[in-house]
Amino acid sequence: MPPTDASADTGPGPRAPAGPGTEDTLDLRLPDELLTLFRADEPGTGNRRPRGADDDLLDTVADWDPVTTPLGTFRLVPVRPERDRDLISRWMNDPAVAAFWDLAGPVSVTEAHVRAQLDGDGRSVPCLGVLGSTPMSYFEIYRADLDPLARHYPARPHDTGVHLLIGGVTDRGRRVGTTLLQAVSNLVLDNRPRCARVIAEPDLRNTPSVSAFLSAGFRFSAELDLPDKRAALMIRDRSLRHLL
Repeated sequence: MPPTDASADTGPGPRAPAGPGTEDTLDLRLPDELLTLFRADEPGTGNRRPRGADDDLLDTVADWDPVTTPLGTFRLVPVRPERDRDLISRWMNDPAVAAFWDLAGPVSVTEAHVRAQLDGDGRSVPCLGVLGSTPMSYFEIYRADLDPLARHYPARPHDTGVHLLIGGVTDRGRRVGTTLLQAVSNLVLDNRPRCARVIAEPDLRNTPSVSAFLSAGFRFSAELDLPDKRAALMIRDRSLRHLL
């Protein structure tokens, strides 16, 4: 039975945003601002800039501050495979999670999924969601406008996507998913000033997840036929942040 909150899937599950040279790489024209950044770093131009947050496609998730929620202090901690793979793999093998993420199996399955993101260009950052001092959820913060998802909806520059699973059965329900989704989308909007929208695409079958997004201030925008599922496109607009 699906969990009672946004505890299984809020995104495409095992499809890590693709890296260069893979068949899933989205052929998009890079925004002019990114091209300018790349040209500034070309050898021999005399314009090489010091490295900083502007070089990071997601504005350095590792530096985002913790936030206070009704459940306690919450923060995102980027995944380190050697430290976190066993825990995440255990969550992925929960039948309620596996039904939507399709990453059940040996630890190597989870590790490959995580490393595909860590070895990429930074368009997706896998994170543990830590409540107090306890890792209890898994998030992927990703550039929806640079993801294959952008083929299926009218993407805007810097759209930022969120995938979520809540690990332990005891952490599910009681509006936990709603609270975390609101906290994480707030973190995105607070730390990514160029991002006007937070995007998610939960499986339409995962009604508790869709409900949690709605309760967290997202609006239902459309149904999407994605390669691996029929999804609900959920959007949280910066301009409506304090109204929904």
